[in-house]
Amino acid sequence: MQKLIFFVLIFLYQFNLFASDNYFLMLKNNKVNVRYGPSFDYPIKYIYKKKYLPVEVIDKKENFRKILDHKKNGGWIHISQLKKINSFIVLEDQLMFKKPSKFSRPIAKIKYGRLLIIKKCKKEWCKVVTGDVIGWVRSEKIWGKLN
Repeated sequence: MQKLIFFVLIFLYQFNLFASDNYFLMLKNNKVNVRYGPSFDYPIKYIYKKKYLPVEVIDKKENFRKILDHKKNGGWIHISQLKKINSFIVLEDQLMFKKPSKFSRPIAKIKYGRLLIIKKCKKEWCKVVTGDVIGWVRSEKIWGKLN
């Protein structure tokens, strides 16, 4: 009986090692400080100057979140500077279409690294805004999570 309990505990422990609790948020303001540690006592590592930039939360401590961006830069940000995500970064050049179909008329070329604000998504297409252009893009090869 003890061996069975031991193996069950080992199995559950290994399962938890591979479980991912990471999630995406986005920057709330145009200027967000990224720190070396989870406190205002830590020095600023760098400053993001891109509102709506999606970031992956990989750890948390009290009111700070440890994040990674699409270029794998990371640090700690206070939770007041983050909010629920409705944006993503394009990881590969792609076309924006007038309607959610590859047979629709292309209206813009979206370059790698472009920040897109999500209006709505259905299946593998998202209606997005970038600058003053509104259209549909495939939701493949992106950084961020579609809700």
